[in-house]
Amino acid sequence: MTDIATTPTYGYTAEKEALAKRLHRIEGQVRGIEKMVNDDRYCIDIITQISAITTALESVAFKILDQHVNHCVAGALASGDEEVAAEKSRELLDAVHRFTRSR
Repeated sequence: MTDIATTPTYGYTAEKEALAKRLHRIEGQVRGIEKMVNDDRYCIDIITQISAITTALESVAFKILDQHVNHCVAGALASGDEEVAAEKSRELLDAVHRFTRSR
């Protein structure tokens, strides 16, 4: 008997490439801030860039959270498995709590 391993799919899987590109752009923005610090740029300019990065990361987080709700949580609820549904609901609430604490 062979056991075929399957790759799990998550809510963001269909948009993984676009998310990765966005994260690479954010990574570039962070490197830009490092350069600004090394170049002794004005404080407010650096803070402005940090704020832009924070907003960009929050946007990515909202996108992934939205996909989690519409795929992972919805799938767990539709499965009829109360234990799995409860687990995904707890995960969702924990993620929302972590996200709101960071603000």
